Order: sequence, then C-alpha cells, then structure tokens
Amino acid sequence: MKKKNIIIISVIVVAAVVVWFAFFRKSSNEDFKLEANTMQPRDINIMVTATGKIEPVIKVDVGTQVSGIISKIYVDYNSEVKKGQVLAELDRVALQSDLRSKEMEVNSSKVEYEFQKKNVDRISELYKKELVSKTDYEAAQYAFEKAESSYNKLQSDLVKVRTNLSYATITSPIDGVVLSRAVEQGQTVAASFNTPTLFTIANDLTKMQVVANVDEADIGDIVVGQRVTFNVAAYPSDVFQGTVSQVRLEPIITSNVVTYEVLISAPNPDLKLKPGLTANITIYTLEKNGVNSLPNKALAFTPNVEMLKKAGFTVQEESESLEKSSQNKEKSPSGKKDRFSSNKRKVWVLNGNTIVPQRIIIGVTDGINTEIVSGLTESDVVIEGITAIKKGGNAPEKSPFMPQRGGGGRMR
Repeated sequence: MKKKNIIIISVIVVAAVVVWFAFFRKSSNEDFKLEANTMQPRDINIMVTATGKIEPVIKVDVGTQVSGIISKIYVDYNSEVKKGQVLAELDRVALQSDLRSKEMEVNSSKVEYEFQKKNVDRISELYKKELVSKTDYEAAQYAFEKAESSYNKLQSDLVKVRTNLSYATITSPIDGVVLSRAVEQGQTVAASFNTPTLFTIANDLTKMQVVANVDEADIGDIVVGQRVTFNVAAYPSDVFQGTVSQVRLEPIITSNVVTYEVLISAPNPDLKLKPGLTANITIYTLEKNGVNSLPNKALAFTPNVEMLKKAGFTVQEESESLEKSSQNKEKSPSGKKDRFSSNKRKVWVLNGNTIVPQRIIIGVTDGINTEIVSGLTESDVVIEGITAIKKGGNAPEKSPFMPQRGGGGRMR
C-alpha cells in the first residue's frame, strides 16, 4: 500500500512538471508589446497623381497665305518680338507683276464700262422718242450690264491681289518669344489647302501651364482652384506650385483608356520651366491641416482576449444596453438614421490595466490617418495592436522602407 502511494505521488509530480513546462514555462518565456497611440493634430491630404506637358498659356503658329520664295528672315529662335514686327518677307516680283496686270485689266474694264454707260443713256433717250427699236435698246442695256459686272469683278480681284501682296510681309500677331523657325532664307513655301507654319511664338514664358491627362476614375474629384505641386526631370530637387485652372469635358480615348485634360496654371518667374517638359503632378483634392486624427491601424484593431490576459490586461466588452443606446442615438427623432451613423466606429482605449471600447465619429481619411470628429480626448491611449515576443529574443525587424508613425508610443 505504501509502495502504491509512492507510485501515485510520483505520477502526480511528473504530470505537474510536464504541465509546468508545457504552459507556465512557455508563458514565462514570452513578453508582450502593446502598440498604442493618441489622438494628435495631423495633416490629412487626399491626392491625385498624373503626368502632363509644360506649355505656354498662349502659343501662336504664324504662317503664310500666299506661295513664294522666302527672300528675307529677320528673327531666329528665342528672338523677342513685338506685335506687328516684321518676321520675314516673301519675294514680291511675281506678286507685283500680278498687281500691275490686274490694274491694267481694271482700267480697260473701266473704259468699256464708261462707254457702255454713255451708249445705253443715248439709246434710252432715242427709245423714249421711238427713234430706235426695242431690240436695239435691249441690246444696249445688255452690253452695259455686262460691262458693269466685269468691271466690278475686276475691282474685287484687284483688292485680292493687293491683299496677297501685303501677305508677302509676315508680321508677328502678338508680343512674345519665337519658339521655332521652320523655314530658311531662299526656301519656297506653298500655300495650298493647309497654311504652312513658318514660326511659333509664345506670348509670355513667365506664365506657363501644365496640360495633364487625368484618369476617368479620378476626374470626379478635380475642381478648379485646387492646389497642385509638380516636378520636372530637368530640376529634380525643385517642387513647382500651380493651381487647377480648367477641367476639360472632352474625353481622350487611347487603347480603351479614358482620360480628361486638366489645365494647371504655373507661374514661371525664373524661366526654369521650358515648353515641352514632362511634369509629374500631384493634385490635392482635399487638404485638412492640423485636425485631430488617429492612424488607421487603431480603427482596425480587434482585441485578442487570450493574449491580452496573458499580458496582464482585462478586456471590457460592451453591454447590451450600451449597444442598444448606441443604436438609438444613431437615429433622429423622426426614426431615420442620423447622417453621422455611417461614420461611427469603435476603438479600444487603455484605462489602467483594462482595455475598454469607445464609440467615436470619424471624418475624412487619406488611407494612413483618419480624422476624429468626436468621442476621444487627447489623453486617451488608443490600442493599435499587441505582439508576443520571446524573452531574450530580438524584436521583429522593421523594414527601413516602412513609414514611421509619429506621435505614438509603445507600452509594456
């Protein structure tokens, strides 16, 4: 009997040791890190990114309406010009010859017109006195009208020839800078159905614009007046500022991808921005600076009761009465849901060694932080997560590329 008792006691001791090693030793080798944060003023920005081209606000292509040989060119690339300044001249020999020929035709037609006018007046008087036949009168009237029509037509042709001669002198339509020159002296230009471009002039390079292509998924958030920042490869360390000046309604469809053009005004006082540069732009569709907010991780936290108990914390669950009270508060006196009901969330706040739920109302979010409208104070410590690590072991490594959360703290 004594031997049997000794065996029973030995089995109990071994079982106790096994249980201790299996549970208590394991727990004693674990430590817990409670991640927490507080509500702090942060900047919440929602942005849309796109690419575009730098262009002058006003750009004019200067061409010619007559064909001929370029006899003189007075400007070159980057030349500053004034409105009305002569840029180039076409050879005038052929145009002046056309003018002289047309003037002679007009003079000849004028003589014929004046003769026929006198003749019809004379025949008309004789016809009234019944000294000539009606056939002679109608023939004289016909000859006069024909001479008058020819004379009027040749006068119009003369105006056209004179205008073409004036087109031989090519002038600048605006004040600005010559961006491009497409012809050389002695080159022949032919004005047919399409007017050939000789020069391209930008009005004012201190005022530029970015023509950006915004995806159809983002265009609904873009409105005139929003702040824009952008950079160009020529100056990678510089950040340029701009403002949305126009949202064009015409869709641009390329390979079944729909985009819309957004014009962004960009001051260029130091002339760093050159026409044609590619700009990587950021449009701030929403900006709230210094609003009380929490990291989104805090709103997604769900307590692991077992792990928290091992760490020495207790979790207080919401009572049914609190749930019902919260649901009733979401409704207005008319019985309809309150407009803030979709913005209600639950977070877990540390109160001593107890983790308690707290109802809050949230505002906007940028995907990293969320605005807290009400329900928390700046002293409330909101739980973000809990991790178990072995004592004496190294903490899980953090990627150097992961963003660091400001204003938060860790508590054991």
